[in-house]
Amino acid sequence: MKASGYKEFKGIRKESLRDNMSDLELLLTDIGEVTTRELAKEHKPFGLEANKVVAKQGGQIASNTKKDIEKKLGKKIVSSNNNLSYKYLEEKEKLENK
Repeated sequence: MKASGYKEFKGIRKESLRDNMSDLELLLTDIGEVTTRELAKEHKPFGLEANKVVAKQGGQIASNTKKDIEKKLGKKIVSSNNNLSYKYLEEKEKLENK
């Protein structure tokens, strides 16, 4: 899921996506990022297309890890629940309160 879609899924607007992730969601994000970085160090991809291949490999490892954890837990890791709770005021309500 792209960051914009993930934000929409969680119902957040401008807040930090990471601030609204559970511990497991954060860990899986980190696994994908760190694995991609290590793969890039090892394989030294050159150019956009080669870097895309390495990024997909890192993401696949995180995806496989997520599936393994979900299988053992018996539930989904990614949820629309937020770590932080926000109540949005519509623009009209904000203006009326000023």
